[in-house]
Amino acid sequence: MQELTTVELRPEAGEGLADSSSFSPPVVVRRPTRTQSATPLRHRLPAAASQLLRAGMRMLGEEADHGRLLLFSPVFLGAGSAVWFLAASDFPLIASLLCLLALTVAVLIASRRAAVRATLLALSLVACGMVTAQFESRRASTVILDSAVTTTVTGRVERREGDGRGRWRYILAVTGTEAPQVKRRPERITAIARGADAAFEIGDLITGRARLTPPAGPALPELNDFSFSAYFDGIGANGFFYGAPTKVDVQAGPQAARSTAEALLEGLYRLRSGIGDRIRSILPGDTGAFAAALVTDERRAISDATTEALRQSGLAHIIAISGLNMALSAGIFFVGFRMLLSLFPGIAEAYPTKKIAAAGALIAVTAYFLISGFAVSAERAFIMMAIMLIAVFFDRPSISLRNVALSALVIIVISPSEVLGPSFQMSFAATLALVSGYQLWKDRRVRENAFLKLPIIRPFVTVAGFFGGVFLTSLIGGFSTALFSIEHFHRLTAYGLPANLATMPIISFIIMPAGLLAMLLMPFGLDVWAWKVVGFGLDLVIAVAKTVSGWGGNIDVGRLPAWYFAVAVAGFLLLTLLRSRLRHVGTSIIAVSTLILLLLPVPRPPDLVISEDGSLVAVVEAVAMASNRERPPDFIFDQWQRALVLPRHDPPKMLDGPAIPPEGEDRRVRLSRDQQNEARTAMRAAAAGADANRFSCVKKAWCTSRLGNGQVVTVIENAAYLGPACDAADIVVTSVRLRFNNCRSGATLFTGETLRRTGSIELRFTDAGLDVATAFDALSRPWMRHRAYDWRSNSFTESGLANVSDSGE
Repeated sequence: MQELTTVELRPEAGEGLADSSSFSPPVVVRRPTRTQSATPLRHRLPAAASQLLRAGMRMLGEEADHGRLLLFSPVFLGAGSAVWFLAASDFPLIASLLCLLALTVAVLIASRRAAVRATLLALSLVACGMVTAQFESRRASTVILDSAVTTTVTGRVERREGDGRGRWRYILAVTGTEAPQVKRRPERITAIARGADAAFEIGDLITGRARLTPPAGPALPELNDFSFSAYFDGIGANGFFYGAPTKVDVQAGPQAARSTAEALLEGLYRLRSGIGDRIRSILPGDTGAFAAALVTDERRAISDATTEALRQSGLAHIIAISGLNMALSAGIFFVGFRMLLSLFPGIAEAYPTKKIAAAGALIAVTAYFLISGFAVSAERAFIMMAIMLIAVFFDRPSISLRNVALSALVIIVISPSEVLGPSFQMSFAATLALVSGYQLWKDRRVRENAFLKLPIIRPFVTVAGFFGGVFLTSLIGGFSTALFSIEHFHRLTAYGLPANLATMPIISFIIMPAGLLAMLLMPFGLDVWAWKVVGFGLDLVIAVAKTVSGWGGNIDVGRLPAWYFAVAVAGFLLLTLLRSRLRHVGTSIIAVSTLILLLLPVPRPPDLVISEDGSLVAVVEAVAMASNRERPPDFIFDQWQRALVLPRHDPPKMLDGPAIPPEGEDRRVRLSRDQQNEARTAMRAAAAGADANRFSCVKKAWCTSRLGNGQVVTVIENAAYLGPACDAADIVVTSVRLRFNNCRSGATLFTGETLRRTGSIELRFTDAGLDVATAFDALSRPWMRHRAYDWRSNSFTESGLANVSDSGE
């Protein structure tokens, strides 16, 4: 039953009620009927959902009309590559090709419904990404060293880089090994040499006794696997020379067949090395090393203190030849060359100076890329900048999301493995956010202000606009890369914004223009004064970095759950790639997933962590880690501290225990019964008397610790102490590759052999027993296969991979 409609008669202001003509027209006030107000919620929700769905479909149509669906093509292509790389095992190539063919045919014959065609196209791009990943893996086919070995290496110097302290890092194309001869010899290695009177030239054949090790795996489960990037970079081993290597007469040594492309590449590396030497001869110390890094990407000569200051202040991106460097060099050349051409009216009126300047800038950035050493960041920045400059030839906007998508497609097709790398992710995240933000800023509605157009006010507006642009660029770039910085490096820089605000004008107006001019003058020997100007600017940048790093501000975050990273990235892509209000779905996804992450209980940290070679073990406490090393290796331990958010290190307590056997470090020696009893008694006494969760060690023999739950863990460096360790401990760890299947006492045993197959390990003690998390569950992927190789049988074996330890746990 409906309610009656009330009619209100309102008088005009200031007039009385006596005069009927003074009344205004009646105002009808509509009130909801009883039937409408009584509509149940369950009946209103479907209507609201239907209305919301129609609005979403309408906005999707708007996105399609603006060509935004094309921007998602690299997303689906990269997702397919990521799926293949992250899978537990390889997919058959034939099956992937057949799947791609079937989806392609389905796209061609699909119905006219746009939604069906878009879905099929997305699936075909995913399948295409998987196929490209498989082809890249087959194309790499890098032979990775299976285990550490000391051998005599002979190889040709392909690249070199000094660290400023007399050490040189060489990339060698290996031509032979001997004493012993390595059966699965890597084709390319990196080796550090010191003690030579002078650095070897690129192309020299050198030989020397060296210690080689495989590329490192994840420091902890779910952390970065360095063997993955080494596999696709073609590096099969890392190592160092014992003493200075010697140069081999090319005529007398083994010859390696080289193609024309390899000879040209060697010439480019020789030119790159010469440019770096020239810069460092003009600018000494960190300043010269910094300048050389900006041009040739040789960073090892920068001191550790300066590198750490740049990292803590959020300025480490300046060192890498990335989008900033390429954009500044191309922009400076483009603007400068176009201004130069405009000085000649005949040329400016007769020829398209904008396109000529773009061609010159393209040549300049190509030359920059060729002498940069072909770093991944430089390759990506070059492709992106080349596409933007080529767009000028066709009168297309150079700064657009379409160009970013095209550059991403090119990079993913060429190097799909880069999708999982932090450099690729952070670079494109910053670029997407900046270009999307620029588009929103350009499309905004602005009312003209005559005051801002006054001649006396215009210079202030220009300066304010520049610094405002720098502020927004730094702010957007910092926020857009924060998620990826946490995922890969487990920390954030708190004061990156003020550091970038202080240094961007120096880089834009001093360093890059002077550096570009210096490179143009270098062939004529007139570059000294220009490099001095660059050095002045770099000194200012280093001063800012050290000042800001002195404020502290590093925020350790730790590991993120895998689900959160994937969901947050999806939300970020929707936010930056969509144009309509539908993009705020991405904002909601990021906000909701972050809220859920904050509300969920923090995952329990491990009780014990073991490195992949068994040489480093640490007990995890609430605020610190206690390891078995007085000075643990920085490469592994720093990753542990960042991932577990434990900045403090408790070193072991050193004991005066039984001496090592007379045979020294011969691990095949056996202890006498009295020596075994003595070692067993010493281990038990050390475990009983030591502080909980802290190691007590006898140098070059063993370390033991009693955990808070009463469990005892012992780490032995010499296999002779295995028997006493098994009797005195609940968990035994050794880096020695033993053939023992178990401890007779029943203690859990981890050896160099089992750890080689499982990688690093995290242990948690639960009510159900010992929970073990390993870095690798299977070794079927190409960059993991070297861990399953048995040099004795010269074959790959999967036996024992299911076992976490030699005791079958």
